[in-house]
Amino acid sequence: MSIGVIVLIVVAAVVVLGVAAMALRARGARGSRGLKRRFGPEYERAVARHDGDAKAAERELAQRVERHGGLRERALEPTEAERFEARWAAAQEHFVDAPREAVGEADRLLADLARARGFPDGAEYEEQLAALSVHHAGHVQGYRHIHRVAHAPGHGADTEEMREAMIEGRALFEELVAVSGRRPTVRS
Repeated sequence: MSIGVIVLIVVAAVVVLGVAAMALRARGARGSRGLKRRFGPEYERAVARHDGDAKAAERELAQRVERHGGLRERALEPTEAERFEARWAAAQEHFVDAPREAVGEADRLLADLARARGFPDGAEYEEQLAALSVHHAGHVQGYRHIHRVAHAPGHGADTEEMREAMIEGRALFEELVAVSGRRPTVRS
């Protein structure tokens, strides 16, 4: 083999390796952007939980997608949706007289509704929350807020925080209860 052929092979190998490295780097950047876009505020929350380590947060979120990305949500029958809507309306009405109990009912209701849609059982709150974050990242914070307030020790939350939790949680409720494009009939 001549020196010219060897040089040509080495140059070609370096070019191929360079292109492969750029492709991997671009794929990683797209992955980050994809996770940011998919998870929205949940992405930022994961980064904060990992003390600013975006790579660790991205690994966690990618694992969630791997575990729960293939989950197929089961559509609710109209009568099921109506029962959930009635429960939510009752919890909202009950809030006036007993806010703490109403938040507890909203927490149980969201867990039951998520289970009915095919998510993991609410008894496994963290796993249910992880699955919901993959499919409803924009509203999962509402469930987290309601759950935290409902399980606060003693008299942990004041009425205003409980009201905010109910409002925030309602967005996830409305998203989960929607049946075939039908909007929920829950009144404010």
